[in-house]
Amino acid sequence: MRSKLSWCLLTIAALLLPLLSVPPAALARDDAPILDPIPEDPAPSGLGLVLQEVAQLPKSTPTGTPTDPRLLRWNRINYVGEVPDNSGRLYVPDLNGNLYMLDKKTRTPRVYLDVAATFAPDFFSQAGLGQGFGFVAFHPDFRKNGKFYTTHVEAGEALKTKTPDLTAQPKTGYHGVVDEWTAKDPKAETFSGTHREILRIGFAGRIHNLQQIDFNPNARQGDADYGKLYLSVGDGGNGNVGDNGGDPQNLGVPQGKILRIDPAGNDSANGRYGVPADNPFAGQAGRLGEIYAYGMRDPHRFSWDTGGAHRLFLAHIGEHEIESIHELYPGANIGWSEREGAFTFRKDDRCHLYPLPADDAKYDYEYPLAAYDHDPPADWNCSSDVGRAISGGYVYRGARLPALRGKYLFTDIVSGRLMYTEESEMKHDSTGTNRAQIYDLAAYDTSGRPVTMQELAGDKRVDLRYGSDGKGEPYLLAKANGKIWKVVGTKRVASGAAGPVRVGNAMDAGSWTPVTPSKWRFPGDQVVLAEAGEQRPGPRRPFEYAVLNKGPALTSTRIDAKVRLDTPVSVSNRDVIVVFGYQDDTHFYYAHLSSDNTIYPHNGIFLVNGADRLRIDQQWNANRSHGAPPAITDEAWHRVRVDRRADTGEIAVYVDGASKPVFTALDKTLGSGRVGFGSFDNIGRLRDLTVRGTSAQ
Repeated sequence: MRSKLSWCLLTIAALLLPLLSVPPAALARDDAPILDPIPEDPAPSGLGLVLQEVAQLPKSTPTGTPTDPRLLRWNRINYVGEVPDNSGRLYVPDLNGNLYMLDKKTRTPRVYLDVAATFAPDFFSQAGLGQGFGFVAFHPDFRKNGKFYTTHVEAGEALKTKTPDLTAQPKTGYHGVVDEWTAKDPKAETFSGTHREILRIGFAGRIHNLQQIDFNPNARQGDADYGKLYLSVGDGGNGNVGDNGGDPQNLGVPQGKILRIDPAGNDSANGRYGVPADNPFAGQAGRLGEIYAYGMRDPHRFSWDTGGAHRLFLAHIGEHEIESIHELYPGANIGWSEREGAFTFRKDDRCHLYPLPADDAKYDYEYPLAAYDHDPPADWNCSSDVGRAISGGYVYRGARLPALRGKYLFTDIVSGRLMYTEESEMKHDSTGTNRAQIYDLAAYDTSGRPVTMQELAGDKRVDLRYGSDGKGEPYLLAKANGKIWKVVGTKRVASGAAGPVRVGNAMDAGSWTPVTPSKWRFPGDQVVLAEAGEQRPGPRRPFEYAVLNKGPALTSTRIDAKVRLDTPVSVSNRDVIVVFGYQDDTHFYYAHLSSDNTIYPHNGIFLVNGADRLRIDQQWNANRSHGAPPAITDEAWHRVRVDRRADTGEIAVYVDGASKPVFTALDKTLGSGRVGFGSFDNIGRLRDLTVRGTSAQ
């Protein structure tokens, strides 16, 4: 029996040994769906853009009778750029058909070219968010040669009378068309000249057609990339289902790719453009020589960094969950529809993403440098639109906005959220886990008033995108109301002098009014909450705190102090609070500094206004029930700064001298009040307190 038992134990050990040698990440891989692919939310940057409205574009409508309300906007402007001819004119394409030029001085729009009328009645824009006059790209030598390029969509009789140049999708229902235009006079205010079709691609679906086309701004005459036109080609809406679900990975077809062509060449299959010999698959049998990069669902916007290493970035709109930013290079494969971001996409599950397989490295997918997820609500039915879609901008290298230099600026199209990530932090990682942190940007009008893009656009669906002028200065534009704003400055959240009042040297007992004096100690250099408080009748609010009675009540306030949590953090849900705007026991604000960020009343900014405390900070993710990372995770001293501007309602809380706040909020409920320190049911202490502000009197 003993020998048999020994043999069994040896056998079990032999079976377990390979498992013990497998990395923990591999052991975690299974068939369970990932419910929260990217737990890290965009963090507050403490920085905002100052926006000035510069243009109102005319109202327009799609062709036919759209049934999708998302197409019924003020207009469908989708980009703003500067004509490369030193005229200072800005150009704006409208998906509904017109190409506008904006006067250099007045920014008054004028129709330069009616694309819809040129290709009527085949021109199609009545279904599909990207259908119509998609994009325009001016040749870098437009000033001399008058050439520019457009994309548009055709249907109707075109499907019978015209043939796609490259392999079309089965049951083609739409054609994406690229045309070259040559202006007789490049300086003219309206177009007059000739045009020729250079490329036609067939798509089965009404979404994910042709997106951006553009030239590399870093290329100079004589460079191999000069005059080469890049085209982002979607998967036709069929990259995840149907017979052509593998198109983005199929190197024999154009769908789901970035193409690179030479409009001045003639060695393509149709003889109307050239296939650059340095393209990664040029001359390879069974592979489309036009392909530059592949594996894409909806490659919405791309841009070259004009500084540093001149990297090419792509903003990619995801299916289930992931909005991502990738770096492209010859032959790069970002994985769709086998991958969405750095997760496994399964065509039999329309709801979830899955872990990567153990042998994932062999595929050499180019995973996101930065990404955010959709965070759908708990009752999401897996088929409805969760309202998330990235629109890529560019790395700012301009001169007027030094606070933005080196930042890749982008937006969420639907919500109008403004975000960025640092170009220097966007690094390659074969596992897809080492992503750059994404940060939120605030917005202000030119008076310094905080605004949101939903407010400026007058709609919850903003349809927001970036553009830029010839000097790299940023613009924002919205389909919701057809307006364009220029970013004319930056502003720190809750910035500015708090006021002339300064209160310090206030560690004595006479300077404080505690809720329960017996629980407090004042040894001379500290304010110590020595005994935990207990819940009191009335609204749910901090159990125990002391209010600074030295000096006047303040409107705008800056609080600088060091705080310490004395309750061991091994005990869950520990906290201390910093009070401001205190008027009475049921009317005040407080910053809750906690070791836990998964509970609604912890780790944020709160308002007590005659009722139970209300969370007002902008970091709480209601869909995922978590807030900003824990503000305090140990029992050491921590520097805390609270900035509150009464005129704008802005609040920002900083910890340990960080340049970015851990929480921000916007609330003007309480106009003035005093400051304080305390906790719910823990003990802690405060020292080195200085309060600055404007007297309420």
